Amino acid sequence: MIGAAVSLPWAIAGAVTGTAAAVSAAVAAVWIAGRRERFGSAALALVTSLVFTAVWSAAIAAAPLGETRQGLFESLSNLGWLLVVYRLFSGDGRHTSLAPIRPVALALGFVEILHLGIELLDPALIAGAAAQEPMLRLSVTLRLLVAIGGLVMAHNLYSGAAPQARQFLRWPALALGTLWGFELNLYTVAYLSKTWPVELAALQGVSVLALVVPLVLGAARGSEQLRFRPSRKVTFQSASLLVIGGYFAAMYGVAHWLSFVGGNFSRLLEFGFLIAASVAALLLLPSRRLRGWLRVTLVKHLFQHRYDYREEWLRFTRTMGNCEDPASPLEQRAVQAVADIADSPAGLLLAPGDHGELVLAAQWNWPLSEVPGEAMSAQALAFLESTGLIVDLDDLRAGKNEHGEAIIVPQWLLDEPRAWALVPLIHFDRLTGVVVLARPTPARRFDWEDFDLLRIAGRQLASYLAEHAVQAALAEASRFDDFHRRIAFVMHDIKNLASQLSLLARNAELHSDNPAFRADMLVTLRNSADKLNNLLARLSRYVSGGGAERLEKVDACGVVRQVAAQFREQYPVMVAECDSCEVLANRESLEQVLVHLVQNGIDASINEVPVVLAVTVDGLHACIEVVDSGCGMSPEFVRDRLFKPFVSSKQGGFGIGALEARELVRAMRGRLDVDSREGLGSRFAVRLPLAGAEGILEALEQSGDTFESAVGSLTDRKVA
Repeated sequence: MIGAAVSLPWAIAGAVTGTAAAVSAAVAAVWIAGRRERFGSAALALVTSLVFTAVWSAAIAAAPLGETRQGLFESLSNLGWLLVVYRLFSGDGRHTSLAPIRPVALALGFVEILHLGIELLDPALIAGAAAQEPMLRLSVTLRLLVAIGGLVMAHNLYSGAAPQARQFLRWPALALGTLWGFELNLYTVAYLSKTWPVELAALQGVSVLALVVPLVLGAARGSEQLRFRPSRKVTFQSASLLVIGGYFAAMYGVAHWLSFVGGNFSRLLEFGFLIAASVAALLLLPSRRLRGWLRVTLVKHLFQHRYDYREEWLRFTRTMGNCEDPASPLEQRAVQAVADIADSPAGLLLAPGDHGELVLAAQWNWPLSEVPGEAMSAQALAFLESTGLIVDLDDLRAGKNEHGEAIIVPQWLLDEPRAWALVPLIHFDRLTGVVVLARPTPARRFDWEDFDLLRIAGRQLASYLAEHAVQAALAEASRFDDFHRRIAFVMHDIKNLASQLSLLARNAELHSDNPAFRADMLVTLRNSADKLNNLLARLSRYVSGGGAERLEKVDACGVVRQVAAQFREQYPVMVAECDSCEVLANRESLEQVLVHLVQNGIDASINEVPVVLAVTVDGLHACIEVVDSGCGMSPEFVRDRLFKPFVSSKQGGFGIGALEARELVRAMRGRLDVDSREGLGSRFAVRLPLAGAEGILEALEQSGDTFESAVGSLTDRKVA
């Protein structure tokens, strides 16, 4: 190949890089010759090609200024590398299955031999005559054909290989791609400029060094496990520089193109475009959103994942499937499973309550005293259910509120320094719970992989919890069926007893000789018969599924005082406050509810501490409170056991009283709220509509709404 005179600095650069390339190629040839098994049938061709390349590099280093006489050795080197590619194809048998491989290799070899013949037969080309432009273009064209064909073969060598073969072939494919890629650029510049680029040609030794390094890595033991793992920071900064460089290159290209438009407006168009591009750069490049998107994209597509998903799945399954420890219920294991994924030391599970709010369902290594009775509002439940958003509480504390989540996160969570994130558990578009994670040590920020893994783990946990709830409901229904059958038998016996007592009363009227005794007996028997018939009526209502209670105006204070009077001789029961009001209720049912709640308060209290009753009016409803200072109940007991049948803390208790009280209150269109703390006591609040709200209730029933939702709407409007 010929060229013009080259300056002294470039000649020195060519000599240095050529010498380094010759030494490295020779050393690599000797080193790989001792490890021929790594390259199989291509080993001999590879070593030979390295020897020719070393000689060619030495010729580059020894060439005088302005003259190059390396054509023969360069052609031998290229022929050797074409043979190497073909032998690598034969390593997994693809040279026989891919018919075009052999013709392509032979065609490229023929082109290289043709180029060698032209250089040997044309003395002017060898002597370096600059006037031989047609011969230069012909020589460059032939070199371009070889470089392009070599790149195509190197690409097919790697992309068409089996996955297990790629681990080995990537190194020689990378080496040959680097060599021929440099030559493609070198000869393209020579073809377009119609002269030999001596400055670029002086760096041919660098391409040889880039060829040798991957080959040595491929011959080393354990090369299959070698990976390029730049740090995320370096990758992001490099990509940012590439983006900025591409932007300026594009801006320069468009501005240069506009200069060819001509006319009086060409300069105006150039400056206008530069100003617009500068404004766009100032607006977009400092953007945190753009930088964040670039960072996530690079990490997601260039790096190994943070998590070992196989290990995470096995640990998750072991945690959720550990049923051997009865002290670790499913809800607590669910919290632990999510916390283990994020290296969180503690967590809470908030589940939907009876009135749409989120209440504490379970905890794992988290103090219960810090969690209020209503952990999150019904609005928070609806928001998390519709969005499925994993809320980063640290971002909220820093003022970041991209999705409007700030209005649904309660203040106690923001004030709690341990609270780190909220992970919603969604099953078939329904929220089954929310896991509150504590901040790990050392603290770190969430990234895209954390969100992806926590989101899919949350859905899996939601299915576990939903299945558990269905199983519990089926078991409860089965036990209720058995209970109903037993009650039917009891009803039959009580009915017979009532009939017998009624018959006894009639016979006593006819046959008693003592009028005074007869009168007393009649009164006693009739009272007993009435009580048994009332009990029979109530039991019949339970067995048949219950019916709507007949509601009437009831003096709430009168009922409260009557209930307090019943217990006064047994235990101190006080009426602390009593706002005069009438409620819509069934008097017998309301009395039964209060008797049950007062008796529970007495059973839980010690040392004759009074049980306090109070009646207050709040808006459209009256609130009857029963407060004791007894042992109290845990949040788990209130949520999972208090209103469950056949569960009782009393010795010999049937466990049906609390459920009966709540159902009776609901039948009167009210609700029963419970607030209890272990060691402090309990407060039961019976909320019933006022008698004056009867018209509103009828309107709500016609519209399909509920009293509770109407009260909530009025309260929200008042707050707003």
